[in-house]
Amino acid sequence: MNFNIPGLPERVIKPRNNGLTMMMDKGLSIRQVEDVLAASHQYIDIAKLGFGTSFITNDLEKKLALYKEADIKACFGGTLFEVFVSKGLFDEYRKLVDQYKLELVEVSDGCVDMPHDEKCKYISKLSEQTTVVSEVGSKDSDIIIPPYKWIELINKELEAGSWKVIGEAREGGNVGLFRSSGEVRSGLVDEILTKIPAEKMLWEAPQKAQQVWFIKLLGANVNLGNIAPNELIPLETLRLGLRGDTFDTYTNPKASNLKQWS
Repeated sequence: MNFNIPGLPERVIKPRNNGLTMMMDKGLSIRQVEDVLAASHQYIDIAKLGFGTSFITNDLEKKLALYKEADIKACFGGTLFEVFVSKGLFDEYRKLVDQYKLELVEVSDGCVDMPHDEKCKYISKLSEQTTVVSEVGSKDSDIIIPPYKWIELINKELEAGSWKVIGEAREGGNVGLFRSSGEVRSGLVDEILTKIPAEKMLWEAPQKAQQVWFIKLLGANVNLGNIAPNELIPLETLRLGLRGDTFDTYTNPKASNLKQWS
């Protein structure tokens, strides 16, 4: 922080277990990664190389090294995991995790039809070699999973070895946790939180209105994902009440000493 402002919420310092920000890297160049880290490294906990971009990204090892040096866990997108599994190449995927010394992997089933017990076995096996985050929720907007099912799936994945469970939204924020308009399925989130500790969830929330909603519900140290690189600092200002959308969450103008202007 460049100067002191009293009364702002206290943010957990890295390395964090809560208050996480997962940044979506959809193909940043090495120069762009260096620029992002120079501006925002302290606000990034996880850098997800979205979908299958790691397969075609130039200088992949250098990029991963930059994130590691900045104390940021890099992981490949869950879709890449699904590609390997759908082709019967799970053992090859495990070797890939070791080859690139990944500190985090994502296990999802948003694109493939996978029995949940099988998914949990993948989570369990991968958790023996690295940290696992898993994802619940379909990428198909026509598939609506009832709240009780979300809770059941999340609990089983946590029991299988997931560190956090991601609530699906895609990079557009219009499926899973959200309606096609981007509006939060608030009843679903409320139901999940009756059974699942908030710190175990990582909510994909790429849109500002979605980020604001979760911060107002769960506070500055809510876990949020699918954040664009150019939205890292704007998100942090939302967390701290330094933006109009969350200003009143931490600041009460009526309580300020305004007599100095009288």
